[in-house]
Amino acid sequence: MRKVIFQMMVSVDGYFEGPNHELDWHLVDAEFNAYAAAFLDSLDALLFGRVTYQLMASYWPTSMANDDDPIIAGKMNALQKIVFSKSLDKVEWQNSRLVKDNFAAEVSKLKQQPGKDIAIFGSSDLAVELSEHGLIDEYRILVAPIALGNGKPLFKGLKSRLKLKFLRAKTFKSGVVMLEYAPAGK
Repeated sequence: MRKVIFQMMVSVDGYFEGPNHELDWHLVDAEFNAYAAAFLDSLDALLFGRVTYQLMASYWPTSMANDDDPIIAGKMNALQKIVFSKSLDKVEWQNSRLVKDNFAAEVSKLKQQPGKDIAIFGSSDLAVELSEHGLIDEYRILVAPIALGNGKPLFKGLKSRLKLKFLRAKTFKSGVVMLEYAPAGK
């Protein structure tokens, strides 16, 4: 069965975006890009909520993204993207399709299909919903060495405790630490 992996960068004080939705504090360097390229190679689908989809779709298919990072841009554009949104009417980024309802049922079906793993980048509201249905198999929390003081906290809106078991950690030269967890019951 395919795994769903949720990956998010957070500040040391637990925010995934600043108070004005800023992400300019994310630490992305050559080492992180090498990790990201290998991770993308292990996937054949990405799941996005509306906000993250619109952010990603406004960057990755552009010439600027191709100039800045042609390897990651090529992989992001080539992967299947499933967008979960009740408010969008269409999605236009290459290899994207829209799901407007029954999010948990759709992800459950995707997990049963043959193929590589599936990832959620960002899309914290979607991750919270899927966590509550037990549909996320692995959590990769990248902790950046910065305190924002304010912003949107990771797992905002979670209705009950999410017990996790530690799998492994990786430290990047930038000071980012990736903590990998699985749900405690799995």
